[in-house]
Amino acid sequence: MRKIVVFTMVSLDGVMQAPGGPKEDTSGGFSYGGWTVPYADESFANIINEELSVPFDLLLGSKTYKIFAAYWPKHSGVIGDSFNKAKKYVVSDKTVDLTWKESFPLSDDVVAKIKALKKEQGPMFQVHGSTMLIQTLLKNDLVDELRLRIIPITLGTGKRLFAEGTIPAAFELIEFKALPTGVIIANYQRSGEIKTGTFD
Repeated sequence: MRKIVVFTMVSLDGVMQAPGGPKEDTSGGFSYGGWTVPYADESFANIINEELSVPFDLLLGSKTYKIFAAYWPKHSGVIGDSFNKAKKYVVSDKTVDLTWKESFPLSDDVVAKIKALKKEQGPMFQVHGSTMLIQTLLKNDLVDELRLRIIPITLGTGKRLFAEGTIPAAFELIEFKALPTGVIIANYQRSGEIKTGTFD
């Protein structure tokens, strides 16, 4: 069974839109693109490099794929090399130009196809960006781990990690770390149903 692991930079108020640059995703009039850049110190880079040092495939939405495909084939290094050699599974209901090597389309009954891929032998699937895809994964309980990079700011507007796809679900904290910049690394794995109780 292959795991689906969502890697997300998220603000304190849950926004994940356009963390890497001002032109990354301006939809909805979002004007704070690049909000994670001031927090990208050496300690943050070391964590990212470690996470990309293991075998993985990418599961991406079409918008994130297009952003990555326009940039990473022209770059090397830990991130570039890892992304370029990984298999890329691209979820879209429209035709996408899959010129980036090792790219494969996922359309029509996407949920069933992702479930079938999870049953295969192989490395984990890493999900980066891909806001709409994440909602589909959450709605269908397909996320095995959430690896959150919580940035100490509020944005007030923008696409949120836990949006219309969120279902009641319990997660277990499996690793956490506070970085010198105030960024919190919090990794969670899916752990069954929500339990309730009373203080009476």
